[in-house]
Amino acid sequence: MVPTMIPPASAADFLAKAGWPDAAVVPLAGDASFRRYFRVVDGGRRAVLMDAPPPHEDPRPFIAIAEHLVADGFAAPRILARDLNEGLVLIEDFGDDRLKEHVEDQPGEELAVYGRAIELLADLHKLPAAELPPYDRAVYQREVGLVTEWYCPAIGLKVDEDAYVRAWDEVLPIAEQSASPIVTVLRDYHAENIMLIDRPEARGLGLLDFQDALAGHPAYDLVSLLQDARRDVSPAVEAAMLAHYKAIASPPGDFDAAYAVLGAQRNAKIIGIFTRLWKRDGKPRYLSYLPRMWGLLERDLTHPALAPVAQWFAANIPADKRHNALQEFAPE
Repeated sequence: MVPTMIPPASAADFLAKAGWPDAAVVPLAGDASFRRYFRVVDGGRRAVLMDAPPPHEDPRPFIAIAEHLVADGFAAPRILARDLNEGLVLIEDFGDDRLKEHVEDQPGEELAVYGRAIELLADLHKLPAAELPPYDRAVYQREVGLVTEWYCPAIGLKVDEDAYVRAWDEVLPIAEQSASPIVTVLRDYHAENIMLIDRPEARGLGLLDFQDALAGHPAYDLVSLLQDARRDVSPAVEAAMLAHYKAIASPPGDFDAAYAVLGAQRNAKIIGIFTRLWKRDGKPRYLSYLPRMWGLLERDLTHPALAPVAQWFAANIPADKRHNALQEFAPE
């Protein structure tokens, strides 16, 4: 069920104790989880109230990664107040200038802004990974399994699930055995979670929505940014930014193959997640993104390293059961 954008009953007391007793609270955003966000306005002061209601959500990972990123010199929101029992966190407000809308309004700045986002990742990847669980085979397989768990039943297909697991087992070692270092992987590093802020540090980019961070391969967040689920990044921009990253970070090993594998892994996962958001959580708007996700996945599957997975998709999910198969259920 889609949550209503009404502040929780405990918000007024929480804000009063935090020093914002007379602040106005207005809806800001909901997301693909149970989290909701509200802007808190008191005269010239602004902050953001995160409502991460237990037991569905736990704000502690967000707080821990935010504090880690700030300590390393990146612009994550400062934590102004917290009530972990209620799942309420008051955080710094980075404003409204998201990368997505900024480059859509000013397309001439796309390469420059994306270049800064790539440079931020290169900066992050120079540092030791935060103390986080690993992004390992078990996680990769659980995520790609969302396709067979949610998408395939939604379109009425019975597929060879065991062969699907085996196909991924053949290709995932390309990323796992890469010589690239283990880094902090933010996992949702894309145009709607990067804010343009008037700050000197972190290349003027504010980071959001990193509570699911893991320690893994540096190519993953590049895929998240350059094969964005929510906006079209042209192949030319993707190629230029990937080349920019390789020029400044000099990643070892077959980075292009690892990038393709993790691109296919992420895009397959998102197809499953967006289907689940419709079927389980009553959020059909995410179905409108599926044609883009299928296009990205199919492009990744053309890389020779992904031949076993490409063969599975060819044998199990026909072309007419992909891109627009669920669009009749998407809202106009």
